[in-house]
Amino acid sequence: MPKRKPSQRRHSEKTPQQPRDRLAEIRAEIQDVQQQIETKRRDGRVIRTAEDFKSLERAIAALTNRLSALLMAEATQVALDDSENRRQARSLAQGAGHTIKDQGRRDVTLRTTCGQVIVRATYFSRNCDRSKASKGMYPMLLLWGVQDRCTAAIVSEVSKLVAMLSSLEEVEQVLSDRGRPLDYKTIRTIAYRFATRARAAQRVGALNWGETVAGRRVVVSTDGGRIRIRTTKRGPKTAKGRNRYRTDWREPKLLIIYVVDEKGQMDREFLAVIDGTLGGPDAIFKLMEFYLRELKITTADKILFVADGARWIWNRVGALLRRLGVKPDQVNELVDFYHAVEHLGKIAALQRRWTAAERQAWIGRQRRRLLKGGAEEVRAAIDAVCGSRPGKALKREREYFKRNGGRGRMDYARIAALKLPIGSGAIESAIRRVVNLRLKGPSIYWHKTTAEAVLLLRSYYKAGRWNHLERQALTTTTGIAA
Repeated sequence: MPKRKPSQRRHSEKTPQQPRDRLAEIRAEIQDVQQQIETKRRDGRVIRTAEDFKSLERAIAALTNRLSALLMAEATQVALDDSENRRQARSLAQGAGHTIKDQGRRDVTLRTTCGQVIVRATYFSRNCDRSKASKGMYPMLLLWGVQDRCTAAIVSEVSKLVAMLSSLEEVEQVLSDRGRPLDYKTIRTIAYRFATRARAAQRVGALNWGETVAGRRVVVSTDGGRIRIRTTKRGPKTAKGRNRYRTDWREPKLLIIYVVDEKGQMDREFLAVIDGTLGGPDAIFKLMEFYLRELKITTADKILFVADGARWIWNRVGALLRRLGVKPDQVNELVDFYHAVEHLGKIAALQRRWTAAERQAWIGRQRRRLLKGGAEEVRAAIDAVCGSRPGKALKREREYFKRNGGRGRMDYARIAALKLPIGSGAIESAIRRVVNLRLKGPSIYWHKTTAEAVLLLRSYYKAGRWNHLERQALTTTTGIAA
């Protein structure tokens, strides 16, 4: 085969293309949008109808949102092009734990609160993975809190909507109405990974709220709700090839920690702490210990632990307080007064020979005794109606009052005199707002991991501590990068 002449060889070879200047492209787009805004401002149209007003508002919002996104893209690209940041990116990549190399700069589409933008960032991966998606990393973006190509702001916004609204479909519709559509699966992934990162920060003790309950009057409570958890059944699949499943009721357990003022009213200046888990009694008490340590509970003036009479609660309270190092004279334990009255009603209902009026009179009499500090008199009255050979149900109710009253958990007069609450209405309300209005309903089934995520998101949102959750998730993200 004859050799080509040098001139022929030069013409036949492709000239390598120079990399495009992404910053220049962004700035050109900014100028174009600015020109469109100026044209819109000068078009001279006068609003005549409601439809004119609505269409103008939407057109201006679309242009300004696009300009906001491009301005964000410009600032991001300038930072990515900065020599010091590029040096830091290489340093971060070298400390990633395995050998990864600079594979050059690549276009990355980022989701922001203003819309999607495209920037060009340095990509690092192993040589064997350089052509595979999601196998490498963009160190600087990771350091800035970008996860799954979403900025920290858009992740927080989507996750908050998941906590606020009743379903992911509603979140999808709201985002579409705002002109920033995301599909169902993307919304789910964003929110659940956000919750996972926030929970990871708790596990390593990286809250750093900077709050304490020093000198305050603190109330701690816990209780459980009900949701249905979906689990896959063993055995053959359906005719359509789907897994069979069961939907058993499970009890998510919640905690609340709040502060009351000298009048016994909830102090609105201190945001309550609400959280929950499906992990069982030990898991919720571990969470409780974590938050109480964070708030420096040993510096509190008074502590009231109030809950219903469930054994799983009171069997763990003493050990929790000892681990925290709380002094016995700081703590008061109390069984919720209204649960105690409910048990009085059960005892009265078991007296078959009583009339309805007699039952109500007996309940009212014992109720007043409890409020006046007469727990011993109430127990004596219960012994009297139980007789020498009570049935199983009466024995259970008598044991309830004997167990809790004997340990000083029914001294309602003393607690009321201290201007502390005698009921656990706060945790009951939290269960309604967190669990019942979001996770419980007809034909609503959850996988355990997704229920845990929504419990965390919803709890922080209802407590008004969303900014704290946002910082926790961001701390975990930047910690991984660093």
